[in-house]
Amino acid sequence: MNNSSGVGVLDKTISVLTALEDGPASLAQLVKTTGLARPTAHRIAVALESHRMLARDTQGRFVLGPRIAELAAAAGEDRLLAVAQPILVQLRDLTGESAQLYRPHGDARICVAAAERTSGLRDTVPVGAALPMTAGSAAQILLAWEDGGRMHRGLRGAKFTATTLAQVRRRGWAATAAEREPGVASVSAPVRGSGGRVLAAVSVSGPIERLTRSPGRLHAAAVVAAGDKITELLRDLSGG
Repeated sequence: MNNSSGVGVLDKTISVLTALEDGPASLAQLVKTTGLARPTAHRIAVALESHRMLARDTQGRFVLGPRIAELAAAAGEDRLLAVAQPILVQLRDLTGESAQLYRPHGDARICVAAAERTSGLRDTVPVGAALPMTAGSAAQILLAWEDGGRMHRGLRGAKFTATTLAQVRRRGWAATAAEREPGVASVSAPVRGSGGRVLAAVSVSGPIERLTRSPGRLHAAAVVAAGDKITELLRDLSGG
């Protein structure tokens, strides 16, 4: 390892966690990525799973576990969440609809922040909820700028196509009606980090009765502006 602490088991554990930053991995993939012996990689991964630092996806592959997010939140150093929350509140107040922030995690997207509409019919997505990457405007945003291999893997079983994602990239936002859930419409836009990489998707969602079947006409400009504002604030914090 390039960055050795001198504590072998710790360095090996960190190598397993680091190997999963880019998404799910089988035991064989962990062995290949970390260079650890198979019994060692298995022992560390299972131990981390018991502490909820790792979990398994539907295919039995290892993914980063919920304890990682809990520790990050407890540390209070998640710049994205700190920056995004007031912007979500502003977006909710501007559009009159519930606003959410989603991050990709393995084969799902996690709602990591939200500002709920305070009254009336609304689409409630609790913070911590895992939603599929196969449907919904936020899923389209999180896949649209992925590299070719990941994008095509993500399209397996999806309710949208590569053509849809090409349209999303061209206009810079996504909108869906009744794609993830009957009666619900949403609009999403990207939040970008260093190098323009898409870190998250900012969204508004609500009943089709209010958002109509063309929700982008109503709220795309506001959602894109919110994504751009979060991106700008993150850039300012990082000094970039």
